[in-house]
Amino acid sequence: MGRAGRDVGSAVGLRPGRESGPLATFVELFFDLVMVFALTRLVAEAVPGLSSMSLPVRWLTMGQTLLLFLPLTWVWTITSYVTARFEPLRFDVQVAVLASAFGLLMMGTAVPYAFSGRGLTFALAYVTLQVGRTLLFGLLLRGHALQSLYARACIWFCVGAVPWLAGAFAQTGGRVLLWSLAIAIDLGSARLGWPVPGMGRGRAAAWSVGGHHLADRYKQFLIIALGEGVLTIGVSYTTGSSSPSVYRTVGLILAFLTTVLLWRIYFFRAGQILPDAVTAAKDRASFGRHVAFAHLIMIFGIVATAIGYELVQRNPTRDAVPAWLAVILGGPALYVVGRARLEWAVFGRVSSPRLVGVTVLALLAVPLLFVPPLAAAGTATLVLLFIALADARRAAGRPPEPPAPVT
Repeated sequence: MGRAGRDVGSAVGLRPGRESGPLATFVELFFDLVMVFALTRLVAEAVPGLSSMSLPVRWLTMGQTLLLFLPLTWVWTITSYVTARFEPLRFDVQVAVLASAFGLLMMGTAVPYAFSGRGLTFALAYVTLQVGRTLLFGLLLRGHALQSLYARACIWFCVGAVPWLAGAFAQTGGRVLLWSLAIAIDLGSARLGWPVPGMGRGRAAAWSVGGHHLADRYKQFLIIALGEGVLTIGVSYTTGSSSPSVYRTVGLILAFLTTVLLWRIYFFRAGQILPDAVTAAKDRASFGRHVAFAHLIMIFGIVATAIGYELVQRNPTRDAVPAWLAVILGGPALYVVGRARLEWAVFGRVSSPRLVGVTVLALLAVPLLFVPPLAAAGTATLVLLFIALADARRAAGRPPEPPAPVT
């Protein structure tokens, strides 16, 4: 990035000052609390559909869960890029974050009914947030390099708004198709640098100016996703019977152990030294894209895992069905895939236990169809334990491995 890109916002006071460090501000942490609520609603919405006796409904529910997950996390991502690029202690930036929190709250409340009666609430909150924020910062950055970026992004969010709003008035099948097109427009245009004829294309990478802040934010995002899983399983365990069965208690223990193992696998060691890897990266923009994508995969894996343990609480000893195993085993497997992607970005290699773990989970999917969901959950926990122990053994007696980013 050239000098113009680095100096953007300095004349209007938007550039981060000395009083703000790489750590998240309190208003950002407040925003994260709303994100916990939204993810909790996402898990709660998925479980009834996956518990249906209808095979098409179960698989449609999985697709709908992903479709709602992507705009929720995209709102979080854009908000974090705002606070990384601009001074998070400024009043107008904080107002933008609080407005984002309210919009995310409205989206979260609409999640359980997004494909029935409250699709318009979800779509309208999302569109208003994305268009409104880019328009606001485009005006604040008048005459500066980033103004073009926000203007182009605003145009593309307006384009995406058409299928978002049209989908809100369509029936379930049409809504899925239109919203899939809408999120593809939003994510695809961002990946291409929001190209607009006559205005060019390109992204002024937030990772270049606020890489340490974003590294901290992504770590926090993963932690709140893990926290959402604990909240969901705790509420499920205490709901219903006043005296939970032994099977449900075992399911609760397995869910907690799995959450601990997911945390351990992340922070040992790539997640722990992520800020150092940002410093060592030659191309922070490219490195940031790898890190963001890896976290997106891991967080969806955590959400799927939480859905799986909710299903275990409801059906610990029933015969398993493929859609249930897709989240009970697929959630941890997806998490490990994302963690391997992060390891590759930070160290330039992937340790073999992660590949072994994913392979084992995939190979066991068919035989585990003939055992209760509780047994499948226990198997996933054991595979994660193997990965965690292999990590500890590999590092025993060796100095901490320094980062070696691939970019």
